[in-house]
Amino acid sequence: MPTFSFQQVDVFSTKAMRGNPLAVVIGADDLSDADMQAFANWTNLSETTFLLEPTKPDAHYRVRIFTPTQELPFAGHPTLGSAHVWLSQAASAPDGEVVQECGAGPVRIRRDGKRLAFAAAPLVRSGPVDPAIVERIARGLNLPDAMIRDSNWVENGPDWIGVLLPSRTDVLAAKADYSILAGTRVGLVAPFDPDLDGTDAQFEVRAFTRNGYEDPVTGSLNAGLAQWLIGSGVAPEHYVAAQGTALGRAGRVHVDKVGDDIWVGGNVTTCISGTLTL
Repeated sequence: MPTFSFQQVDVFSTKAMRGNPLAVVIGADDLSDADMQAFANWTNLSETTFLLEPTKPDAHYRVRIFTPTQELPFAGHPTLGSAHVWLSQAASAPDGEVVQECGAGPVRIRRDGKRLAFAAAPLVRSGPVDPAIVERIARGLNLPDAMIRDSNWVENGPDWIGVLLPSRTDVLAAKADYSILAGTRVGLVAPFDPDLDGTDAQFEVRAFTRNGYEDPVTGSLNAGLAQWLIGSGVAPEHYVAAQGTALGRAGRVHVDKVGDDIWVGGNVTTCISGTLTL
């Protein structure tokens, strides 16, 4: 049976087991689609990735991203985690940006000190959300309608809906009823009050998936929220978002607008390194 190098990493946290875990299989070119899906189902993590040789001349590596039930063209924390693992294995890593090949096309990744960051892809859908959907989201999260300050589609592959609340306390108090939210991806966001919440982050984020669970720390959602909030003047061009607090995590997502690019970054820590036999 074939053996592969394997790592499990923690993304968007400087402390192990406080971010969002990712399983990464290295040199997985000989695995079939069915093998990849079966292994991702077995790990039962939100995503498992497989590093492959690139097929495009401008890419440094190719990645395939699987949830326990399906393949995704792109996802944020798997991108940063996969880049971290590829860099740890690369014989000659480039001095500048790394280019990842994935189902959504090329993704640019840069090193920012000890952090990695990806360039956010353009939104494929933005703009106001139908009031009936907003009302259903409010009921599904046990929020008064009047508490929702604004909402916007922030779809960049995953069809996230961003919902702006008044305070961090309001975000953390939300309680999801997934029978009402069914079929909807919702990202809550609210600003920190420096006097009450501290200054190590400027926004609190929570991500409620369409599959009935809360995601600890979410790159794609934070990318979409950044494009909306910076574009509307709600957020500055450089800020840190906290996510995972309600789940006992300590995720920190670093957002930076540089020219026309919005970079979404965080720390990655290797927690498990070894071999895998499939």
